[in-house]
Amino acid sequence: MNPDETLTVERVKHYLNITEKARLKATSLASNPDEESMLNTLLSMADDYANDAEYFLRKGDLIRAFGAINYAHAWIDAAVKLRLLDGHGDDQLFTLP
Repeated sequence: MNPDETLTVERVKHYLNITEKARLKATSLASNPDEESMLNTLLSMADDYANDAEYFLRKGDLIRAFGAINYAHAWIDAAVKLRLLDGHGDDQLFTLP
């Protein structure tokens, strides 16, 4: 098996860390109550999936943990892409608009 294709605790923790960095770096661009509501929904989903990833990791379910953290990051990335969050030009953490 190729070591680059092996799912490990360390690999899941690496992606948890990347998503945490993204969550902390991005700042709100919401300019009205509707945008704030949409952003809160996206960030709530990101936080819920990140919490799920940590739960699955504690249980030793690496596949679900890896899937959940990727979903979490995708919600944050979507908010940047929709210009509800500012990714501050970081094209390593975000798919910039």
